[in-house]
Amino acid sequence: MSFKFIHSADIHLDSPLRGLERYEGAPVEYARAASREAFVNLVNLCLQEEVGFVLIVGDLYDGDWRDYNTGLFFTSQVSRLNDAGIKVIFVRGNHDAASQITKSLRMPENVIELSTERPETIIFDELGVAIHGQGFATRNVTEDLTLKYPQPIRDLFNIGLLHTSVDGRQGHDPYAPCNLKDLIAKGYDYWALGHVHTREILHDKGPWVVFPGNVQGRNVRETGPKGCTLVMVSDGKVERLEHRDLDVLRWSICDIDASKLTNLDDIVDTAITMASDDIDRSNGRLLAIRFQIHGATEANQALRNNQVELANNLRSELNSTSSGEVWVEKVQIRTRNKASLSSITTKYDPVSYLLQYLGNLNSNNELKETLEEEITDLKRVVPVELFATDSMLNFDDENNLQELFDEVEQLVIN
Repeated sequence: MSFKFIHSADIHLDSPLRGLERYEGAPVEYARAASREAFVNLVNLCLQEEVGFVLIVGDLYDGDWRDYNTGLFFTSQVSRLNDAGIKVIFVRGNHDAASQITKSLRMPENVIELSTERPETIIFDELGVAIHGQGFATRNVTEDLTLKYPQPIRDLFNIGLLHTSVDGRQGHDPYAPCNLKDLIAKGYDYWALGHVHTREILHDKGPWVVFPGNVQGRNVRETGPKGCTLVMVSDGKVERLEHRDLDVLRWSICDIDASKLTNLDDIVDTAITMASDDIDRSNGRLLAIRFQIHGATEANQALRNNQVELANNLRSELNSTSSGEVWVEKVQIRTRNKASLSSITTKYDPVSYLLQYLGNLNSNNELKETLEEEITDLKRVVPVELFATDSMLNFDDENNLQELFDEVEQLVIN
């Protein structure tokens, strides 16, 4: 018996893309529809490959529906799969846990949701497949759900569905934690995981343990191709896996070393050249790009005094050269003066004392932890937008605190 199936996760249907600033020529409507278009691509792929079924392993939705249009869109697309006899099996994750979703629609008969109360098994006799899984009843699932998963069914190809961070993944909350060794020892043939937005194969060949990543990057931290995993099974064993791109908007970070650049024109020219390579790799997709300019440069002061002009020059150039296929998400200035920091901190004046203090703070882990605790307290009383994914005050990304120190240091020097 040979068959194919698709393993997808973290669709986050109708999720807003974070950090995209509006400006003239920016493709706002196209970006707004990105998660839907990526899902259409998923459905099209299922039909093209004539798969037996498709798995959606948590976070099909980004949260409660704002209105019924989200559900109506989903049912319209999975009805296309129903017409082709393709089953859709899904479990809920932390974003679309049963406690989070208040609206619902009657689903086509090909859509099967596994229980959120206990592990459930679905058997497809015609394919020789048993699918085991449990969704999230609430957003914060802290126990190991796999402890109650059933043993594999003999003479069937056994698949386990689980929305989890496994042993822990950077930038992801530790929902439904479990141990990779325990997953391997369970005896299933394939573990279809979700929750982690980066494609990752944790174990191959007996069993396969796979994160397919999300189908569409949601912010600049989620760069590169996004999609799903096509799995080919023959005689009860995985024969081959293929990653298939589904994203319609791709995120990219363009790092520019300005240490040998002397003026804004040089920096714009270098940025456009580097962006051209990313545009070629995006294969016609809309590209959302962040420029990060760093290094000790003679252009430091000009950059900092003309950040708005620089950003709009880049947008203008890319609008004309890429036919509107590039969205400049942000331009970050991380440059510094050519003068060495050591020559400043050896002086005896308030600026040097402040820089010395910043240096001590940066190297003192206890002080860093205190700062993080104070900012955590601050989160309770200020708008949540200040701590968005791309904010330097969001310490879920370990690089943000260092960026914050660097920025303050340059403000003092300048």
